[in-house]
Amino acid sequence: MSKHILIIRLSAFGDVAMTVPVISVLRTQNPEIKITILTKKFFSALYNQIPDINFLFFNPKHKSVLGLFQLSREICKIKPDQIIDLHDVLRTKTLRLFLSFRFKNIFVINKGRREKESLINGLNFSRLKSMHQRYADIFSYLEIDINLDSFTPYRKIKIDEKNHEFNLNNKLVGIAPFARHSCKEYSITNILKLIDLIDPSYQILIFGAPIEEDKMKNIVAKKRNVFIISSNYSLDEQMAIISNLDIMISMDSANGHVAALFGLNVITIWGATHPYSGYGPINQPDENSIIPDLNLFPKIPVTIYGSNCPEDYVNAINSISPKKILERISVLI
Repeated sequence: MSKHILIIRLSAFGDVAMTVPVISVLRTQNPEIKITILTKKFFSALYNQIPDINFLFFNPKHKSVLGLFQLSREICKIKPDQIIDLHDVLRTKTLRLFLSFRFKNIFVINKGRREKESLINGLNFSRLKSMHQRYADIFSYLEIDINLDSFTPYRKIKIDEKNHEFNLNNKLVGIAPFARHSCKEYSITNILKLIDLIDPSYQILIFGAPIEEDKMKNIVAKKRNVFIISSNYSLDEQMAIISNLDIMISMDSANGHVAALFGLNVITIWGATHPYSGYGPINQPDENSIIPDLNLFPKIPVTIYGSNCPEDYVNAINSISPKKILERISVLI
């Protein structure tokens, strides 16, 4: 019987966010089990509505081989009964090697790499298992059945209207226009066109990382109903604001996954990637995924994560008309 499970997912933001429904159900169904999550400290806020979660933080000092060895010693001190690697990259493989001298019950996620290669190579255009389900499936090795249908969305968080420039009494539309890779990022030009199409009484909140601050300032310039949610807000604060949105419009990126945790409708804009890869936000209908015209870009998806995108597909995302996005917004609000 499991008494203490260590779950490893170091990054990236969106991938860590996708573990939340799984760990939430794990906690609800197994209140007696001690759960420790190994991740970056910043990401720990994602689990702030799951009770009794312990953390071991992956820090910059752990990036080297020596650092990973030191991390393995920290893991030994907390004495987990089972270790689950939801990441399976070079760093965690090295960490597992060190741990294997002490622990035998180490289990590793099946990411479905072959299926994903077939998808982007055009050999099998069919929906792959979601990453949420892949995360859940690994717990079967521990004889734990994670039923994602039982995931209860996070509760809405009350925020003080006096602390924000936007008006909570109006409809709140979140837009997360940025992504790590350009082939997953809608152009500023199209974002501005979309904003101009949205009912001017709606309050539009632009979400992004601090490094995208200049881009966000270009979006909000001379627009009274558009506000930046970025460097002045912690992740806890951003999540609280997201919980009050009426809808989130996101690229294939982290903010869409965070919004889905609150049971919001999330419109996801896809470019050279595709929702069939299994990386869509949880509990969203197919209609909420908007993709380019496959007649114009028949090879989509040409990448799973947005990296190594063919040059002639980098701009595929901008073939999506802002009017098409507005049509879906109008249905959902």
